[in-house]
Amino acid sequence: MIMNDKGAPVPETRVLAVASHVVSGYVGNKIAVFVMQSLGCDVAALNTVQFSNHTGYGQWTGTKTTAQEISDLFRGLKQSYLDDFDMMLSGYVPGAEALEAVGAIAKELKAKAKARPGSFFWVLDPVMGDNGTLYVAQDVVPVYRSLVPYADLILPNQFEAELLSEVKIQDMPSLARAIQVLHERYGVPHIVITSVSLPQHPQQDPTATTPRSLSVVGSTMTSSRRARAFQIVFPAIDCYFSGTGDMFAALTVVRMREAVWNTRHLGGAEAWRSADDVDALELPLARAVERVLASMHEVLTRTRAAMGEGAAGGVVVNGAGAGVGEEKKKAARLVRSKATELRLVRHLDSLRFPKVQFRAVRV
Repeated sequence: MIMNDKGAPVPETRVLAVASHVVSGYVGNKIAVFVMQSLGCDVAALNTVQFSNHTGYGQWTGTKTTAQEISDLFRGLKQSYLDDFDMMLSGYVPGAEALEAVGAIAKELKAKAKARPGSFFWVLDPVMGDNGTLYVAQDVVPVYRSLVPYADLILPNQFEAELLSEVKIQDMPSLARAIQVLHERYGVPHIVITSVSLPQHPQQDPTATTPRSLSVVGSTMTSSRRARAFQIVFPAIDCYFSGTGDMFAALTVVRMREAVWNTRHLGGAEAWRSADDVDALELPLARAVERVLASMHEVLTRTRAAMGEGAAGGVVVNGAGAGVGEEKKKAARLVRSKATELRLVRHLDSLRFPKVQFRAVRV
């Protein structure tokens, strides 16, 4: 790994991060900005919501940023010549109109960089839902479909990949078909499906004695839009965490930039796409995702270990022991939610110097 003279894994990199923000906790830009800055990026945060805490608590206060406000904020950056971005990461956006405003920003930045191939790279996390359920309005889906052709790398989960490809992912052949459809239909150069659960995974077998596992599957297309797919299998952690997708996306921005910077001449290639003769396991994307998952596994493992009795211990409401009933249930849920907030600040070594354990294999 090459390090620059400041010890960062990437060259000078200015990122526009467009996502949600919470006052307390780690989701959206609250986690993305911290991760990317910790790894040496200069990050400008454009927040699409301002909430007190993430919605997993079941209660929150705050406001959503309108489409006009998003456009106005970017206009303010432009008029002060602050739109000199090398990369853009977009995550959760509330509503179709706001998403269209974010897409217009990405299109403008890409158009400005058109004369200099590889000088701007858009990572699009198409946040729509999970586990078969939409948590955005239905009219957001076609907007994402219209924006994917402009992205350089997309990071859908399994459900979102199904929405975009219109292929039901049930096994490895259907997964490979969905990836191929995404390359062919949208021309998107790089794809990472961030959480894949298939029948052959141990967690689907009640008699299995091995730990539950999940997969990340990625691909960089060839010049003829053929997939070069790889898979990384990793053990699942028996706990629900919020913000993991945002952390994955932020780490991917940095590690993809790092892998491309360490690959001769690739930084000047359109969309950082490797030559057709590069094997799937030698792709910068594969190397990047291996490092991303290493950091993810370390942080989540440490977060789970730090929970201890915090998520299951005694509950106190307004300074007094909670009685039975709904108030105690609510308080217990809030305690659990707080206990599962990602432990980042005390574990910078896991972000910067993770130990790679899980390696890519060809699909």
